[in-house]
Amino acid sequence: MEAKMVSTKNSEHSLNHAFASKFAKSMFLSVLVLIILTFIGTRMFTHVDLNLYGYMVGTIVFLGGFFYRFIAWGERPPTKIIIIKGIKLLFRKSTPKTSVEQLATYRFIWNRGIYRWTQHFLIGWGCLLSCFVTFPLVFGWMYFTMPENGYYTIVAMGMDIMTVKADGLIANLSYNALNISALMVIAGVCMALYRRIKNMQARAEQKFIYDFLPLYLLLFISITGLLLTVSNVFLHGWGHYAMSLIHQYSVVVTLIYLPFGKLAHIPFRPLSVFARNYREHYGEQSMKACKVCGQEFVSTEQSEDVVHVLGVNQMEFKKEDFHLAELCLPCRRKYRIAQFSGFPTHEVKVKEANQNAKG
Repeated sequence: MEAKMVSTKNSEHSLNHAFASKFAKSMFLSVLVLIILTFIGTRMFTHVDLNLYGYMVGTIVFLGGFFYRFIAWGERPPTKIIIIKGIKLLFRKSTPKTSVEQLATYRFIWNRGIYRWTQHFLIGWGCLLSCFVTFPLVFGWMYFTMPENGYYTIVAMGMDIMTVKADGLIANLSYNALNISALMVIAGVCMALYRRIKNMQARAEQKFIYDFLPLYLLLFISITGLLLTVSNVFLHGWGHYAMSLIHQYSVVVTLIYLPFGKLAHIPFRPLSVFARNYREHYGEQSMKACKVCGQEFVSTEQSEDVVHVLGVNQMEFKKEDFHLAELCLPCRRKYRIAQFSGFPTHEVKVKEANQNAKG
């Protein structure tokens, strides 16, 4: 038994030293999995659409950028704690409900208003729907064959799933899935642009590269995608080749940009389930009382983790008889005021108007 464990550790050690970095290993394994899935899905590469080659290359480059960004972010002490403890808490009974609220219904945005929830829902599900359709087609995991006139056979991972009428409901929904997703994204992006132009707080904080460029990229992809349908249906294919190249380049550029801009929160979003589970689980066990006002404000575990992480980064915020991480947010604000006013922290009477603001 011990010999088997030693052998397993040696194999893992050898695998880690076969690559220059964790990024290189993660990227290699991901591409290897993609190749294996594509080999299976295309029935040994017999159903590969070379017209989608550009999207395939863009996706692989996106994966490289994503793993580079994720590993750099995941190696930070606070992130590492959330990931490690989040994995341990992944099988909580509340995880399915939390996953639905965080990843499907966007309930956390609902509290900020129905307008913002609607725009996020349209953009989020529009992008997800397009990914669910595009990626399986790009890598050959799904395609259509016509065994007899008037019927299509839907093939997924090399297996015949069902046969549908070429002019039936399922077929029409399949044909127009990307058009539907494009309309959803266009509506959501227009709502977001309107809010950013009209909302004074958003106007004061926003930047073109970080806030507007991602929206323009999504808008451009959606419009050029719809123009491909217009070209085929109404213009008998006129301009289709040029428009398909423009659309493909815009998608590839966006995929390359995605891990390094504001849109990076889309692939990172599943980790919000880890954070929610972490906060709820340890909050149920023990809550930390503020050292000044005595109000419970965070779990004891989270407070200790914050103190630990600050210590790892050589940032000691121990003042008077407490650590600043042991104070609730209003008392931390009062403490900062006390440093300039000369009053003890507990005697500061100031209450900020937005200290209990939601959203």
